[in-house]
Amino acid sequence: AYERRFPTCPLIPMFVASDTVNEYKSEDEAIHVIERRCKLDIDAPRLLKKIAGVDYVYFVQKNSLNRRERTLHIEAYNETFSNRVIINEHCCYTVHPDNEDWTCFEQSASLDIKSFFGFESTVEKIAMKQYTSNIKKGKEIIEYYLKQLEEEGITFVPRWTPPVACKLESSTSHTRRPVSPAINIPDSATKEGLNNKEILNTSSSTSEPTAGTPDDKLDADYIKRYLGDLTPMQESCLIRLRQWLQETHKGKIPKDEHILRFLRARDFNIDKAREILCQSLTWRKQHQVDYILDTWNPPQVLQDYYAGGWHHHDKDGRPLYVLRLGQMDTKGLVRALGEEALLRYVLSINEEGLRRCEENTKVFGRPISSWTCLVDLEGLNMRHLWRPGVKALLRIIEVVEANYPETLGRLLILRAPRVFPVLWTLVSPFIDDNTRKKFLIYAGNDYQGPGGLLDYIDKEIIPDFLGGECMCEVPEGGLVPKSLYRTAEELENEDIKLWTETIYQSASVFKGAPHEVLIQIVDASSVITWDFDVCKGDIVFNIFHSKRAPQPPKKDSLGAHSITSPGGNNVQLIDKVWQLGRDYSMVESPLICKEGESVQGSHVTRWPGFYILQWKFHSMPACATTNLPRVDDVLASLQVSSHKCKVMYYTEVIGSEDFRGSMTSLESSHSGFSQLSAATTSSSQSHSSSMISR
Repeated sequence: AYERRFPTCPLIPMFVASDTVNEYKSEDEAIHVIERRCKLDIDAPRLLKKIAGVDYVYFVQKNSLNRRERTLHIEAYNETFSNRVIINEHCCYTVHPDNEDWTCFEQSASLDIKSFFGFESTVEKIAMKQYTSNIKKGKEIIEYYLKQLEEEGITFVPRWTPPVACKLESSTSHTRRPVSPAINIPDSATKEGLNNKEILNTSSSTSEPTAGTPDDKLDADYIKRYLGDLTPMQESCLIRLRQWLQETHKGKIPKDEHILRFLRARDFNIDKAREILCQSLTWRKQHQVDYILDTWNPPQVLQDYYAGGWHHHDKDGRPLYVLRLGQMDTKGLVRALGEEALLRYVLSINEEGLRRCEENTKVFGRPISSWTCLVDLEGLNMRHLWRPGVKALLRIIEVVEANYPETLGRLLILRAPRVFPVLWTLVSPFIDDNTRKKFLIYAGNDYQGPGGLLDYIDKEIIPDFLGGECMCEVPEGGLVPKSLYRTAEELENEDIKLWTETIYQSASVFKGAPHEVLIQIVDASSVITWDFDVCKGDIVFNIFHSKRAPQPPKKDSLGAHSITSPGGNNVQLIDKVWQLGRDYSMVESPLICKEGESVQGSHVTRWPGFYILQWKFHSMPACATTNLPRVDDVLASLQVSSHKCKVMYYTEVIGSEDFRGSMTSLESSHSGFSQLSAATTSSSQSHSSSMISR
């Protein structure tokens, strides 16, 4: 009856849709675990949805049915805004201990609001309202489906009984070592369900001792089904890197397939793979890439003139992306949209590619972790070598190489003209060696001969413009009308708007040159909130108060007040002649923040005046360097030797009547997104919990 809720339930209007992410069935059919990604239309104010930038909220739900034990465990957690709000829910259907014909139902949930753009109290009320509504309606829904089953003549489901082979094997193997009567189902609150723990199969594990514990070995069937062939060394690297993330990274843990891509990109060198993976996680958060498919709609110019699109799959089951580059007016697109819009569109294509790989993995029953790209260069000319267009292409290649490694399975370049070698000379140095090995280049009609397109793509799906019979819905491109071009000033402003829709700002911190932000407070009851990531180096975060305004920074000075760098700005406000305790005071204890940490917090102002948020370079004491933990050793080796740190931050001032979040300020939550730190304390998470409003 419970399974009839899916893929959507008419009795729960906010439950819009769901997709199966992972599914596992044991050989004896006693265990059935299914993980779904659920799309919810939360009943929230339109203004709050607009500020948050989402229309729908996504949850991941894992249902574990154990027919042997007669239990159904349901675990759910939020995927959307998981770095700001943590919601965990657990439900359990069990047999009553005194009457096996009765079913017991238990339900519990936890809510931890770290920060939410100043709307912590509103989010808390919405969550409590939704949860209360679910509890009241839960029994009504299950009774509705039970009645539906009765109307269909299903009033009894026979109990599960073990297959004869399992009974015999259990009895013969019992003398060798004790075996639990139930298959071990992972109960840890992992983000990836079956991806992060092994499922022990009773029938196979009883015949011979298992090597190691569930944490240091993956299930062979799981590897074959979702990851592909791995040597013991490669499997060990995956587990070690994943375990390191679980210990240090408080945000969403990437899936095994994603971690594996970064390991393969660095030939399973854990230190190198860790570095690029952590940098990519920071980048994804800064630009909100996880939500790009749900929140960003490409401009109409791109939809009309970008000559690319998805087209079935190749012979290996990889999603196939077709790009008619020769028919595309790259100069016109850059002149009409700017570099940033093109980059964002390519990112959305890559995110869609990842999604299609997961779908094809389920469809073909084997791991599909990359896609094939078919590039038709018919029509390529010198217009495509326009340097601003090449510059945009090089930047796109750089971003994609850094954040989507090992996603390109094969690149088929067809009908390469004489001008192609010039373009190739410009771009090839920016392409990874492993990626270049996947390029197959055909001049003229060579793709139609032996070793050509038919070796990689079924005849039935070869696009019509390449002589095939399949109608390809990829736009034909064409010249972008000059009436759609924008001026250089408009493009510059648009670029800033497009790429800084993220609420974060970047700043550089140098040894002897902290970055400072001034906030003027008129009402003493105001609350200052902040959310920042330490992208590079270690810093000390301070908050000061002064009754008098500091002198504005001199923009023409590179010394005492203002430094501009490609990685972000640097502003100093506290005058060197000011004395602490006389001209300004410290209102919070300094907080040392390690590289990779994400910090959210708030401060209730006691006095009006001027508050200064300061990010200051932190030097590691010399005596401590010999006692670094293992993870810190890794982080220290990754850091650049220059005395420079980088942070991205967001600050906001709100009235205390609108704020019901944590008032413990700097004792706020930490989660790693870059070079993750092992120094993240286990106690820090609890301090950011939202207090109950009365």
